[in-house]
Amino acid sequence: MSATEDLNPVKVEQAIRECSNRIGRGVQVCAERYAAFLEADHALDLAFARAYVQATGPAHERKYTAELETESQRAARDVADAAYRHAERQAKALDAELRAWQSVGASLRSAYSVAGVGDR
Repeated sequence: MSATEDLNPVKVEQAIRECSNRIGRGVQVCAERYAAFLEADHALDLAFARAYVQATGPAHERKYTAELETESQRAARDVADAAYRHAERQAKALDAELRAWQSVGASLRSAYSVAGVGDR
């Protein structure tokens, strides 16, 4: 719905319904993105532990060796984290959009209820 389009209660209700449906779909997206993040985080933990155990030398050197050897797993985890955070922000934006539509709907109902009053 464009900003210049005339609004009426029916159009607002349609926008609210559409927004609610998008929120519902967003819940599944957030769940999938979070599961992918957890999977990538676990893979990083395992890869780091394996690399650390296989490395030789003092503990601080083994740690840095493991960090270097798990660069790709860390990058995958970070991508999954960014995707999840983006989905979360989208969900919050949709909640704000829904509240805005509900406010517009309340204003329209109020305007329609007083239409014609005092025209006598």
